[in-house]
Amino acid sequence: MTARRGGGPTMHDVGRLAQVSAMTVSRVLKNDPGVSEATRERVFAAVDRLGYRRNETARSLRLGGSGMIGLVVTNLANPFYSRLALGVQEVLTEHGFRMMLSNTGEQTEREPGLVDGLIDHRVEGLIVVPAGSRQQHLADAMRHVPVVLAARPPAGLDTDCVLVEDFHGAREATACLLAEGHTRIAFLGNPPALYTGAERLRGFWAAHEESGVEPDNTLIRQGLVDAATAERAALELLDLPEGPTALFCTNNRISQGAIRALYKAGTTLPLAGFDDFDLSDILGLPLTLVSYDADEIGRQAARLLIDRLGHRDAEPPASRRVTVPTRVIRYGPHGHPGGRAFGSTPPPTA
Repeated sequence: MTARRGGGPTMHDVGRLAQVSAMTVSRVLKNDPGVSEATRERVFAAVDRLGYRRNETARSLRLGGSGMIGLVVTNLANPFYSRLALGVQEVLTEHGFRMMLSNTGEQTEREPGLVDGLIDHRVEGLIVVPAGSRQQHLADAMRHVPVVLAARPPAGLDTDCVLVEDFHGAREATACLLAEGHTRIAFLGNPPALYTGAERLRGFWAAHEESGVEPDNTLIRQGLVDAATAERAALELLDLPEGPTALFCTNNRISQGAIRALYKAGTTLPLAGFDDFDLSDILGLPLTLVSYDADEIGRQAARLLIDRLGHRDAEPPASRRVTVPTRVIRYGPHGHPGGRAFGSTPPPTA
């Protein structure tokens, strides 16, 4: 027997070869315990002979869904989003879903087209890290599928989101530097329009107010988008007549750019920042890093979305906000203000 023209073998082809109905083939492939062992062997032998593979997409569509979930992130080059995607995929796999991944490259104008494309591919739901604060296209998408936001909150939308303790983490890390006597702490931040950038600046400012120290606006730099822009900003600050005695950075790429600037300037200053990163524990630098489980952000977002999908035929739950906690990790030597030559610090201690 040969497969039908224009495509691979069908379930009916397998049934004819195994001398059973297509329904019985389906029961065997679903591991139905009510099928005899002899029938199972005949069906699997026919499957092997014909090279039959179930068309899961077509099957899912007949059952009312594609089995696909769309994930939209802003920058896959940032390890944070890779970890978030792994967390999403972990939970989706447990529930029999697959993931379609799109990357906006932090370009807000690309996001609506990517969201529309995923809906055109019949995804059953969306998890989105919004690239900006304008989210009307997500409101439009919610008329077709449930949407959950990750890392950034909804703006004018009634939907679930998963956030990090941005304010609390920034305040705690900055307080560590202030407790060591630093009164001139530079702030190196991402664009202020981003929720994370605004919240982390708010935490930085709050720690100063609680310590009775007035931040110096000449030491605040915002709008940094990668390690290169952070390096240039840090070099500019280090070259000031009254430069900073410590640095605060709002994400891992900005921290890495600042560390490169310190290396080029031949000095070591304490650095606090969001996101732990590879090799941070062996650099021998005085680092205060805000750490959290990026995978858990993805896992929580996927759980919220799957719960929404389970309520498609019933009254949906009220919108929910889940917050992933942070903790501060300190590496290397810490003490009173004062720069040292880069690389002259003793071995690190956690």
